[in-house]
Amino acid sequence: MMAIHKMDRKKGLDLILHTPGGGIAATESIAHYLHQMFGNNIRAIVPQICMSAGTMLACACKSIVLAKHSNLGPTDPHISNIPALGVIEEFKRAAREIKRDQSKINVWRPILSQYRPTFIGQCEDAIKWTEEFVTNELKNNMLSIDSDKERKAKEIAKMLMDKKNNKSHGRHLHLDKLKKAGLIVEQLEDDDNLQDLVLTVHHCYMHTLMNTTAIKIIENHNGVALAKTTIQ
Repeated sequence: MMAIHKMDRKKGLDLILHTPGGGIAATESIAHYLHQMFGNNIRAIVPQICMSAGTMLACACKSIVLAKHSNLGPTDPHISNIPALGVIEEFKRAAREIKRDQSKINVWRPILSQYRPTFIGQCEDAIKWTEEFVTNELKNNMLSIDSDKERKAKEIAKMLMDKKNNKSHGRHLHLDKLKKAGLIVEQLEDDDNLQDLVLTVHHCYMHTLMNTTAIKIIENHNGVALAKTTIQ
Protein backbone atom coordinates (compact mmCIF):
# COMPACT_ATOMS: atom_id res chain seq x y z
CA MET A 1 0.00 0.00 0.00
CA MET A 2 2.89 2.37 0.73
CA ALA A 3 4.34 1.85 -2.74
CA ILE A 4 0.98 2.44 -4.44
CA HIS A 5 0.05 5.54 -2.42
CA LYS A 6 -0.11 8.75 -4.51
CA MET A 7 0.74 6.97 -7.76
CA ASP A 8 -1.10 8.05 -10.92
CA ARG A 9 -3.27 4.98 -11.37
CA LYS A 10 -4.54 6.13 -14.76
CA LYS A 11 -1.14 5.26 -16.22
CA GLY A 12 -1.43 1.63 -15.19
CA LEU A 13 1.34 -0.35 -13.53
CA ASP A 14 4.57 -1.91 -14.72
CA LEU A 15 5.31 -4.53 -12.07
CA ILE A 16 8.96 -5.62 -12.01
CA LEU A 17 9.14 -9.06 -10.41
CA HIS A 18 12.24 -10.84 -9.13
CA THR A 19 11.17 -13.51 -6.66
CA PRO A 20 11.56 -17.18 -5.70
CA GLY A 21 7.85 -17.31 -4.86
CA GLY A 22 5.67 -17.37 -1.76
CA GLY A 23 2.25 -18.39 -0.52
CA ILE A 24 -0.92 -18.54 -2.58
CA ALA A 25 -3.01 -16.66 0.01
CA ALA A 26 -0.68 -13.64 -0.07
CA THR A 27 -0.45 -13.83 -3.86
CA GLU A 28 -4.21 -13.84 -4.25
CA SER A 29 -4.51 -10.86 -1.90
CA ILE A 30 -1.82 -8.88 -3.75
CA ALA A 31 -3.42 -9.57 -7.13
CA HIS A 32 -6.83 -8.52 -5.83
CA TYR A 33 -5.46 -5.28 -4.39
CA LEU A 34 -3.56 -4.37 -7.56
CA HIS A 35 -6.67 -4.98 -9.66
CA GLN A 36 -8.65 -2.74 -7.32
CA MET A 37 -6.06 0.02 -7.82
CA PHE A 38 -5.18 -0.36 -11.52
CA GLY A 39 -7.90 -2.52 -13.00
CA ASN A 40 -6.46 -4.83 -15.65
CA ASN A 41 -3.82 -2.34 -16.81
CA ILE A 42 -0.91 -4.16 -15.18
CA ARG A 43 2.14 -5.49 -17.01
CA ALA A 44 4.61 -7.89 -15.40
CA ILE A 45 8.31 -7.42 -16.20
CA VAL A 46 10.72 -10.21 -15.29
CA PRO A 47 14.40 -9.19 -15.57
CA GLN A 48 15.68 -12.57 -14.34
CA ILE A 49 13.56 -15.03 -12.33
CA CYS A 50 9.95 -15.14 -11.19
CA MET A 51 9.16 -18.52 -9.71
CA SER A 52 6.17 -20.32 -8.17
CA ALA A 53 3.73 -17.79 -6.67
CA GLY A 54 5.57 -15.06 -8.58
CA THR A 55 4.53 -16.82 -11.78
CA MET A 56 0.96 -16.87 -10.51
CA LEU A 57 1.09 -13.11 -9.96
CA ALA A 58 2.52 -12.61 -13.45
CA CYS A 59 -0.44 -14.57 -14.84
CA ALA A 60 -2.74 -11.98 -13.25
CA CYS A 61 -1.27 -9.28 -15.51
CA LYS A 62 -2.31 -8.29 -19.03
CA SER A 63 1.08 -9.36 -20.44
CA ILE A 64 4.51 -10.52 -19.32
CA VAL A 65 7.81 -9.04 -20.48
CA LEU A 66 10.65 -11.58 -20.52
CA ALA A 67 14.25 -11.38 -21.69
CA LYS A 68 16.04 -14.25 -23.40
CA HIS A 69 17.60 -15.16 -20.05
CA SER A 70 14.45 -14.61 -17.96
CA ASN A 71 12.15 -17.32 -16.72
CA LEU A 72 8.98 -18.15 -14.88
CA GLY A 73 8.57 -21.39 -12.93
CA PRO A 74 6.09 -24.18 -12.18
CA THR A 75 3.16 -23.29 -9.92
CA ASP A 76 2.53 -26.69 -8.31
CA PRO A 77 1.86 -25.86 -4.64
CA HIS A 78 4.08 -26.87 -1.73
CA ILE A 79 3.00 -27.24 1.89
CA SER A 80 5.86 -26.89 4.38
CA ASN A 81 8.27 -27.45 1.47
CA ILE A 82 6.53 -30.71 0.53
CA PRO A 83 5.08 -30.87 -3.02
CA ALA A 84 1.32 -31.34 -2.78
CA LEU A 85 1.07 -33.14 -6.12
CA GLY A 86 3.88 -35.48 -5.09
CA VAL A 87 2.04 -36.39 -1.90
CA ILE A 88 -1.17 -37.20 -3.78
CA GLU A 89 0.69 -39.27 -6.37
CA GLU A 90 2.56 -41.16 -3.66
CA PHE A 91 -0.63 -41.82 -1.71
CA LYS A 92 -2.38 -43.19 -4.81
CA ARG A 93 0.63 -45.34 -5.65
CA ALA A 94 0.64 -46.78 -2.15
CA ALA A 95 -3.07 -47.61 -2.42
CA ARG A 96 -2.54 -49.40 -5.74
CA GLU A 97 0.45 -51.41 -4.58
CA ILE A 98 -1.13 -52.45 -1.28
CA LYS A 99 -4.32 -53.47 -3.10
CA ARG A 100 -2.27 -55.76 -5.36
CA ASP A 101 -0.02 -57.07 -2.61
CA GLN A 102 -0.97 -56.75 1.08
CA SER A 103 2.63 -57.33 2.15
CA LYS A 104 3.55 -53.94 0.64
CA ILE A 105 1.86 -52.28 3.60
CA ASN A 106 5.06 -52.93 5.55
CA VAL A 107 6.99 -50.89 2.99
CA TRP A 108 4.52 -48.02 2.89
CA ARG A 109 3.63 -47.81 6.59
CA PRO A 110 6.69 -45.74 7.68
CA ILE A 111 6.17 -43.37 4.74
CA LEU A 112 2.43 -42.87 5.17
CA SER A 113 2.72 -42.54 8.94
CA GLN A 114 4.61 -39.28 8.42
CA TYR A 115 1.48 -37.64 7.00
CA ARG A 116 -0.46 -35.87 9.73
CA PRO A 117 -4.28 -36.09 9.82
CA THR A 118 -6.01 -33.91 7.17
CA PHE A 119 -2.71 -33.42 5.28
CA ILE A 120 -3.96 -35.19 2.14
CA GLY A 121 -7.01 -32.94 2.13
CA GLN A 122 -4.81 -29.87 2.52
CA CYS A 123 -2.78 -30.94 -0.49
CA GLU A 124 -5.89 -31.47 -2.60
CA ASP A 125 -7.26 -28.06 -1.61
CA ALA A 126 -3.96 -26.33 -2.41
CA ILE A 127 -3.84 -27.94 -5.86
CA LYS A 128 -7.42 -26.94 -6.64
CA TRP A 129 -6.93 -23.41 -5.28
CA THR A 130 -3.79 -22.84 -7.36
CA GLU A 131 -5.35 -24.10 -10.58
CA GLU A 132 -8.52 -22.07 -10.06
CA PHE A 133 -6.60 -18.90 -9.26
CA VAL A 134 -4.36 -19.05 -12.34
CA THR A 135 -7.26 -20.04 -14.62
CA ASN A 136 -9.51 -17.24 -13.40
CA GLU A 137 -6.80 -14.57 -13.52
CA LEU A 138 -5.90 -15.51 -17.09
CA LYS A 139 -9.55 -15.46 -18.17
CA ASN A 140 -10.24 -12.12 -16.54
CA ASN A 141 -7.21 -10.25 -17.85
CA MET A 142 -4.56 -11.65 -20.19
CA LEU A 143 -7.01 -13.76 -22.22
CA SER A 144 -10.12 -11.69 -21.58
CA ILE A 145 -10.75 -10.83 -25.25
CA ASP A 146 -9.87 -14.30 -26.56
CA SER A 147 -12.93 -16.17 -27.82
CA ASP A 148 -11.41 -19.44 -26.57
CA LYS A 149 -10.23 -18.06 -23.22
CA GLU A 150 -11.85 -20.78 -21.08
CA ARG A 151 -9.98 -23.64 -22.74
CA LYS A 152 -6.70 -21.77 -23.11
CA ALA A 153 -6.68 -20.57 -19.50
CA LYS A 154 -7.26 -24.10 -18.21
CA GLU A 155 -4.53 -25.54 -20.45
CA ILE A 156 -1.99 -22.92 -19.34
CA ALA A 157 -2.85 -23.48 -15.67
CA LYS A 158 -2.42 -27.25 -16.08
CA MET A 159 0.88 -26.81 -17.96
CA LEU A 160 2.31 -24.66 -15.18
CA MET A 161 1.28 -27.28 -12.60
CA ASP A 162 2.32 -30.31 -14.64
CA LYS A 163 4.76 -32.08 -12.32
CA LYS A 164 5.22 -34.98 -14.74
CA ASN A 165 6.57 -32.79 -17.55
CA ASN A 166 8.22 -30.07 -15.47
CA LYS A 167 9.96 -32.68 -13.29
CA SER A 168 10.94 -30.13 -10.63
CA HIS A 169 9.38 -27.13 -8.89
CA GLY A 170 12.65 -25.33 -9.56
CA ARG A 171 12.55 -25.80 -13.33
CA HIS A 172 13.03 -22.65 -15.41
CA LEU A 173 10.31 -22.03 -18.01
CA HIS A 174 11.58 -19.72 -20.73
CA LEU A 175 10.01 -17.34 -23.21
CA ASP A 176 9.56 -19.71 -26.15
CA LYS A 177 7.82 -22.41 -24.10
CA LEU A 178 5.54 -19.88 -22.41
CA LYS A 179 4.52 -18.22 -25.67
CA LYS A 180 3.81 -21.62 -27.20
CA ALA A 181 1.61 -22.44 -24.21
CA GLY A 182 -0.53 -19.39 -24.95
CA LEU A 183 0.68 -16.72 -22.53
CA ILE A 184 0.95 -13.18 -23.92
CA VAL A 185 4.68 -12.58 -23.69
CA GLU A 186 6.68 -9.58 -24.90
CA GLN A 187 10.43 -9.90 -25.46
CA LEU A 188 12.48 -7.35 -23.53
CA GLU A 189 15.16 -7.19 -26.24
CA ASP A 190 12.60 -5.84 -28.74
CA ASP A 191 12.74 -2.43 -27.01
CA ASP A 192 16.33 -1.28 -26.44
CA ASN A 193 15.35 1.63 -24.22
CA LEU A 194 13.09 -0.49 -22.01
CA GLN A 195 15.74 -3.21 -21.80
CA ASP A 196 18.36 -0.70 -20.65
CA LEU A 197 16.04 0.79 -18.03
CA VAL A 198 14.82 -2.54 -16.64
CA LEU A 199 18.25 -4.15 -16.41
CA THR A 200 19.75 -1.02 -14.86
CA VAL A 201 17.14 -1.11 -12.10
CA HIS A 202 17.62 -4.85 -11.62
CA HIS A 203 21.41 -4.68 -11.44
CA CYS A 204 21.30 -1.74 -9.03
CA TYR A 205 19.13 -3.77 -6.64
CA MET A 206 21.25 -6.89 -6.97
CA HIS A 207 24.57 -5.14 -6.38
CA THR A 208 23.21 -3.00 -3.55
CA LEU A 209 21.39 -5.70 -1.61
CA MET A 210 23.16 -9.00 -2.33
CA ASN A 211 25.60 -8.68 0.60
CA THR A 212 23.06 -7.31 3.07
CA THR A 213 20.46 -8.95 5.31
CA ALA A 214 17.63 -7.75 3.06
CA ILE A 215 15.27 -10.52 1.97
CA LYS A 216 12.44 -8.47 0.47
CA ILE A 217 11.98 -4.99 -0.93
CA ILE A 218 8.98 -3.32 -2.55
CA GLU A 219 9.71 0.11 -4.04
CA ASN A 220 8.08 2.44 -6.54
CA HIS A 221 9.63 4.89 -8.99
CA ASN A 222 9.30 7.72 -6.47
CA GLY A 223 11.60 6.00 -3.98
CA VAL A 224 8.84 4.99 -1.56
CA ALA A 225 9.91 1.59 -0.27
CA LEU A 226 9.23 -1.17 2.21
CA ALA A 227 12.19 -3.42 3.02
CA LYS A 228 12.34 -6.54 5.16
CA THR A 229 15.56 -7.88 6.63
CA THR A 230 16.52 -11.00 8.53
CA ILE A 231 18.59 -11.25 11.69
CA GLN A 232 21.87 -13.10 11.24
